[in-house]
Amino acid sequence: MADVAARAGVGTITVSRALRSPQQVSPEVRERVRAAIEATGYVPNFAAGTLKSQRSRMVAAIVPTLRSAIFAETVDALADGLRVRGLQLLIASSGYSVEAEESILRTLLGQQPVAVVLTGTHHAPGVRALLRARRLPVVETWDLADDPIDRAVGFSNRAAAREMTLALAARGHRRIAFVGTPPGVEHRAAQRLAGYRDAMAELGLDADVEMLDDLGVSIASGERAAQALLARAQPPQAAFFVNDVAAFGAVQVCQRLGVDVPRGLAIAGFGDFELARASNPPLTTVRIPGALIGATAARLVLEGLAGGGAVAEAEGAAEAAEVVAGAARARCVDLGFEVISRKSA
Repeated sequence: MADVAARAGVGTITVSRALRSPQQVSPEVRERVRAAIEATGYVPNFAAGTLKSQRSRMVAAIVPTLRSAIFAETVDALADGLRVRGLQLLIASSGYSVEAEESILRTLLGQQPVAVVLTGTHHAPGVRALLRARRLPVVETWDLADDPIDRAVGFSNRAAAREMTLALAARGHRRIAFVGTPPGVEHRAAQRLAGYRDAMAELGLDADVEMLDDLGVSIASGERAAQALLARAQPPQAAFFVNDVAAFGAVQVCQRLGVDVPRGLAIAGFGDFELARASNPPLTTVRIPGALIGATAARLVLEGLAGGGAVAEAEGAAEAAEVVAGAARARCVDLGFEVISRKSA
């Protein structure tokens, strides 16, 4: 706080007031304090008054949503892997917003976690600098990165979507639609769309994209998307949904409308969650090793705590850049995926 105060040209009491009661500070002073906080990477230490070590036994994790079970397997396995070493998990939801993720992260860092686990590798610009400045073990999950913040574990969403699209084409489908989320909203969904487009270009087929009216976390959004597809003058032969939840909704609406799945419309999802196996007919989908991602993330956290992150040990920007370039691949664990063929496609 003293560093922030010196840079902003104010007293530490003013910094504290700007953080806790900003309405009591003039806009000009608030802006100077904000700029100083950004420059120094300062995060208020809420634990300092009660924890002598200024460290908790907590690992902070941010997931996109708590509304569905999509990330449940990963979170459960992560918590189990940490619990055996006496670490507890503090979970927050970003609502699929990178801006919200950064704001939540700053709050969680104030609780002095020993490590941070993030979902995905696409973040607001300030997140990477903030975490590297903190020198904590960081694990990004559910995707791969050429340059992870520290460590990453997941699979290639783009490659998985490409393989599913090629599998649908191998079954004789030529009019294949991709049902995804609005562009620019969710990075992993955008990677799946890119993989679909890759495959369609390879096949010499026209891409056909239908957008969900939400982030695909509701069955109802899949139902509405399927109705839109079926109402076309020439409906697609197959529909590849961005996740199993939306695909399940599509199967339900086909049943209500008397459309045979897969002969009237072949349907595929993504995730291979319990919903996919419970569907009638069962969903063709991409199987993701959700539990293994969580367990591996826990192992990477523990390794980071034992030995320190590669970037955390680097001294200076030049050395940090060299470490990143030389060790990124070793710090990125690719667990792969599997296309699961069932009766829906």
